[in-house]
Amino acid sequence: MIPARNLIGLAVLTLMWGINWPVMKLSLRELSPLYFRAITMSGGLLLLICWYRSRRVSLSLPMSALPQVVLLAVPNILGWHALSIFGVQALASGRAAIVGFTMPIWVVIIGVLFFREKMTPRLWLATVCSAGAVVLLLWHELDALTGRPVGVLWMLSAAFCWALGTLLLKRVSVPLSTEALTVWMIGLVVPVVWVLAVSLEPVPSLDFSPTMWVVLVYGFAINYGIAQILWFSIARSVPPVASGLSIMFIPVIGLGSAMVLTGEQPFVEDYFAAALIVVALATTLLIGRRSKP
Repeated sequence: MIPARNLIGLAVLTLMWGINWPVMKLSLRELSPLYFRAITMSGGLLLLICWYRSRRVSLSLPMSALPQVVLLAVPNILGWHALSIFGVQALASGRAAIVGFTMPIWVVIIGVLFFREKMTPRLWLATVCSAGAVVLLLWHELDALTGRPVGVLWMLSAAFCWALGTLLLKRVSVPLSTEALTVWMIGLVVPVVWVLAVSLEPVPSLDFSPTMWVVLVYGFAINYGIAQILWFSIARSVPPVASGLSIMFIPVIGLGSAMVLTGEQPFVEDYFAAALIVVALATTLLIGRRSKP
């Protein structure tokens, strides 16, 4: 039996991460993508360090572990967070969330191609559903000839990085706690994002609207701070099926909350695409775990 507090925590976490997609879209009305990532990741990093220090969690990094941490940080933090924000810039946030959550299917594909994992009928079903969802999302973008298919490519690349990073996390041994590893991965990437932002984007004026300040606070305090802390506090005690259901609902919440926060109106194809992604995630995350001895 899962404690009620953990179920509530998981529900709150799912809402946080789902709502974060339209929140990112709002930020891009007044701030360029890399500066938004640099500012919010920096604030979130400071919050995590302060919290874990207050809880006496060891954050020390043996120098011998630095190469492994860098290897994990590149796809998990730099690849996913940098590429996905460009995807959100080019696409409606709900559509970006749907494409981003093709990640578990990319895990399967990469595992089969490079790690000799077996392809089963249920994984074929998940892959076909994901491909169908991407085609549906591309339909209006290609028809409009606005160049926005590039946004889908950004998000697919981000999902690929996330998937590769997930596989590496399972295979690369690092003598650090999950909390310390997360802090160091973010910490190593933050300077890189700042360098990219300063080099590639104009310096922001910081003359933001009240809404933008709220969005920035949400970005660092909720997405990079509280959500991470909450996840680590419940992750070990939540069954895989429950966490799988949580992941499935994030793109759905992203699609729905975008209608309220950004005024985006999804196409009919978007709803079908979201349904296909939920089926694909359920097939990948739930059925496979239940079938394990």
